[in-house]
Amino acid sequence: MRIGKSRVLALLAVASIVVSACGSATSTPQTAASGATGLPATDTTVYPRAETLYTAGKQWGAPSSWNPLDTNNYAMGVIGLQYETLFMYDPLKDVFTPWLATDGAWDIAKTQYSIKVRHGVKWSDGSAFTADDVAFSILVQKNPILNSTLWTFITDVSAPDASTVVVKFKDPAYAEWANALYNLPIVPKAVFESKNNADILKFTNASGVATGPYSYKTAAQDRMVWVKNDNWWAKTALNLDVKPKYIVDIVNSSNNVALGQLIQGGLDLNNNFLPGIASLVTGGYNITTYFAKPPYMLAGNTATLIPNTMKKPLDDPAFRKALATAINTQDIVDKVYGGIVTKADPTGLLPTFSKYIDTAQRDSLGFSFDTAKAKQMLADAGYKPGADGMVANKDGSPIKLTLEVPDGWSDWMAAENSIAASAKLAGIVIDPQHPDFNTVLADRNRPDASAAAKFDLIINNDIQISNTPWQWYDYVFRMPLPNGTGETRNFEGYKNDAAWALVQQLDKTSVDDLATMKSITSKLQKIQLTDMPIIPLWYNGVWSQVNNSHWKGFPSDGGNQVLPATWNGYWNMGAVLLLTQIQPVPQS
Repeated sequence: MRIGKSRVLALLAVASIVVSACGSATSTPQTAASGATGLPATDTTVYPRAETLYTAGKQWGAPSSWNPLDTNNYAMGVIGLQYETLFMYDPLKDVFTPWLATDGAWDIAKTQYSIKVRHGVKWSDGSAFTADDVAFSILVQKNPILNSTLWTFITDVSAPDASTVVVKFKDPAYAEWANALYNLPIVPKAVFESKNNADILKFTNASGVATGPYSYKTAAQDRMVWVKNDNWWAKTALNLDVKPKYIVDIVNSSNNVALGQLIQGGLDLNNNFLPGIASLVTGGYNITTYFAKPPYMLAGNTATLIPNTMKKPLDDPAFRKALATAINTQDIVDKVYGGIVTKADPTGLLPTFSKYIDTAQRDSLGFSFDTAKAKQMLADAGYKPGADGMVANKDGSPIKLTLEVPDGWSDWMAAENSIAASAKLAGIVIDPQHPDFNTVLADRNRPDASAAAKFDLIINNDIQISNTPWQWYDYVFRMPLPNGTGETRNFEGYKNDAAWALVQQLDKTSVDDLATMKSITSKLQKIQLTDMPIIPLWYNGVWSQVNNSHWKGFPSDGGNQVLPATWNGYWNMGAVLLLTQIQPVPQS
């Protein structure tokens, strides 16, 4: 692979009822860590409005870490605005762009990957950026506290000269390596080498030395403030210049507050889920979304119903398929989201992965809402109605499933009610519950790999848009089963050795070999659609609402087509380019 005033008040009143739901790209919002307690309550500095971009959406608690290796906790922009990656990946165009590297290539045997490091880059303290920094940034992933899998297939990394890094592999995992090329933060060896121990994540790294277009200015309990790095290397090397001098990212509080700030121009870019956004787009508020018409938002991840396959009757594929058929997802799309999302493909693969979908097989094995068919499927599988008319287990005991989503995630709370209502029509009893987020998390994670988690059904959307479908299938089929609070894969507890072998084969297939990748993904889709270990529902949007009063030129399908999000991983998937595209709006 070579990678060469009345209506506003009414809207606010509605928003105050529908308090913030799953506002970020991920279903695991950030919480303020103890390290944030020393921050002031707010930053009272008045920044010039014509030079300041106000954002919100990523941060669900006070910023507490600026360590790019702390991937679950770093403040908005640490990777992308401050620390950079070797390449940038644009999922909308499926293109890699050299960034801190100018080139990367495999040798003929594809056991060695050579990286050419960009000349002329300096760290923000003025020191030279070299191949040693890149080699160290790969080497530090050996630290077990970082939970990286890179060194399960990397055998050596070296910097034979100041501009070359050579990475050697044994049985390389091409998908994981390609993913690392645009996600792995490059850090200064001089700073992090001494921190490379069991306490590396305790290093909060405020005012860190980095290469990116912005540097740390200040932080408070309610915000993160970045200031432009006037010596950013890309100004000369790529003729790119970020326009805002300051970026002020506001910590999410509630939906009504965010909506009010957006309407009044206090926020320029908001990446929360905001209900009623279609009314704002068409209501003359100078607010736009990526698409001017439904679905308004790009698809960023797949909201999926996760059944606990280690519990009856959810351990039965026939029951799971009937459940999938009983759910009216289009009702959720239309009534809960007002058309700002779309129904997911039965495979769960995002639209950017459409080339991997075996459509004939999908159409043959896939599911769609049909109450009568769901009833017949249940009957055929031995699930008969009990005295109350609702289907019972095969032994005659009643079926009563719980469906958990975090309290306050208003869209998912409405969605779980919709799921329960449509399932009831087919005779399946589902009790919607919404405990606090930490309880959902505790119920979701099994205590050990052999034990069932506590939940019956949950909704999850952890896997984001990426460069290959490998991450999605690793999420669905990961073996052995994970355990503990760090779980990020196979929440459903589904065991299928053949499927896991295919996922590993996919990981070890060159990302240039599209034919082989499609062959493997077709086999995985057959297993998934036959056994239904998870039930894809809808494509969660890249929530992006823009007020154009102070800045213009934001990404849309009409121009400047990059991802319009501030979430983790999105800046290095091209979103940083929006900062080079937008322009201040002259104020009268």
